[in-house]
Amino acid sequence: MGIKFIKVSVVYFVIGILLGMYMSMANQHVFASVHAHINLLGWLSFAVSGIIYYLFPRVGFSRLSIVHFWMHNIGLPPMMLGLFLLLSGAESYEFLIPIGAILVVLSVIVFAVNVLIHIRSSEG
Repeated sequence: MGIKFIKVSVVYFVIGILLGMYMSMANQHVFASVHAHINLLGWLSFAVSGIIYYLFPRVGFSRLSIVHFWMHNIGLPPMMLGLFLLLSGAESYEFLIPIGAILVVLSVIVFAVNVLIHIRSSEG
């Protein structure tokens, strides 16, 4: 799972950078929170998780890593889309934010449980 997380992190990184470039070129800095969340919850969180999963194979090969991967990837896009649309004035899509956020929060809890259960102090 480590490699999958790292590959997906790069996709989020490109999306975050492209959004940042758009914001700069269009002088639309109202989307700064979307840009920051994509880079933090997508690029950085996935890259760090992937590195942990790669360095500690017991963690990376557990079922919890798969649950983490899919919950996070199912939750983050609608959360970011909902926030982007809300900031664009389309308030009717605000419902996407808490749905996605709940999935992302739960995925982070799954990640934490996975790490706490599967990494032994004798490793690394």
